[in-house]
Amino acid sequence: MVGFMLRSGLFRIFSRLLADRQGNIAIMFAIVLVPLIAAIGASLDYVRAYNTRSKMQADLDAALLGAVRSVGTLNEMALETRIKEWFAAQTNLGSGGYKLDDIDTSNHKITATAHASVATTLLKVAGINDVAVGVASSVEGPGRAYLNVYVVLDKSASMLLASTSAGQASLRASKAGCAFACHTPEGGPFNYKSKNYTNVYDLSVAMGIKLRADVSVDAVDEVLDLIDTADASHERIKVGLYTMGQTASQVLAPTFSTTNARKKLSDKTSGLTSATSEEATYFDYSFAALKALVGTAGDGSSESNPLKLVLLLTDGVQSERNWVLQGNSGIRFPTSKSYLQSAVSPINSAWCNQVKALNATVGVLYTEYLPMPWDWGYEATLGKTMTSSGYASTWGGTIVPGKGNTSRTNYIPTALEQCATSGDLFLQANSAEEIEAGLSALFKQYLSKVRLTS
Repeated sequence: MVGFMLRSGLFRIFSRLLADRQGNIAIMFAIVLVPLIAAIGASLDYVRAYNTRSKMQADLDAALLGAVRSVGTLNEMALETRIKEWFAAQTNLGSGGYKLDDIDTSNHKITATAHASVATTLLKVAGINDVAVGVASSVEGPGRAYLNVYVVLDKSASMLLASTSAGQASLRASKAGCAFACHTPEGGPFNYKSKNYTNVYDLSVAMGIKLRADVSVDAVDEVLDLIDTADASHERIKVGLYTMGQTASQVLAPTFSTTNARKKLSDKTSGLTSATSEEATYFDYSFAALKALVGTAGDGSSESNPLKLVLLLTDGVQSERNWVLQGNSGIRFPTSKSYLQSAVSPINSAWCNQVKALNATVGVLYTEYLPMPWDWGYEATLGKTMTSSGYASTWGGTIVPGKGNTSRTNYIPTALEQCATSGDLFLQANSAEEIEAGLSALFKQYLSKVRLTS
């Protein structure tokens, strides 16, 4: 509208001047006409060029943000093709539009420049037919920054569940009659192939049954594979290994050496494998201890100021085994067994805030606690409702409105998703395959969270 009014006004002025026959007015007007049009044209064409440049910058940013998710999975040629495809989808390359060049996809970072020629209108009278504009953009993800990854494994006895339904059925059908391969000698010895075993764990080893705790170790190994790919020179990403039970314990301090991390994974004395378990899982104590072990996260600009990612693999149950043994004394609660059974509940997600307050990112893989209606212990604890639990009275949790009558088991994913930094950093898995792939999927998701750097 403004441009139309300006053109209309100029037309009226020009018409009056052209019609004037007095003295040198026409000659003077002829002299100033070209620079006047050039000046007006410069302002109008500048606005057009500026708008074109702004759109070109947005299009280039969008193209690089779309393509950076494939860094580490595509080779440089394929990645460059992907960038051009994303850019072409945003622009009009086929009819003299933007040109994309100087693409660099090295070091987990993408940089590129684009340029275009914007045709002029009124400036043509001054012999200027087009104006060149150009933009540059750079995108990188957390994988380029310095990063510490803290892998935390739940060491509760419930992680000794057989990892497959077939394995669970085999243990239940054995002399032990239990799907959990506990280390405690309960009801033993158990005979298998003419040999006696003092506990269900030793029996499961003899039967060749793989447990969830072992699958968890395999899941960590897949994360190490991804770190090897994302940081082939082992100069930016450190990994540390931790367990969570009655408290949090450090098995391996953050290190650039994935080789040393794998040695810990295969060492039965490290506390990571199914060879050991803990009598209780206290997330309130564990997160307080983990807070001290992790420390405040940095901006990733240096080895001493790294980003921090905590990957927690857990079944999400706050409990201790004394309620199973039907005793009247617990580790933390010297009281009746009925009270101990009410204390078995989902994690209070507020405890996770102790680590999130460090500016660390928390990803959670929930190894689904399977309903076991055939088991009296399950029915006395996790099979009951949230309102019957000590989630609020004992642990200070706040039940999500409308979920009071939800079983404690079904509430676990709700609590664990709230524990994660964001919903896309929470995964639920119940099969061995899903558990094994779950941690690496969370790690990939974290690396895909990109940021525009220029």
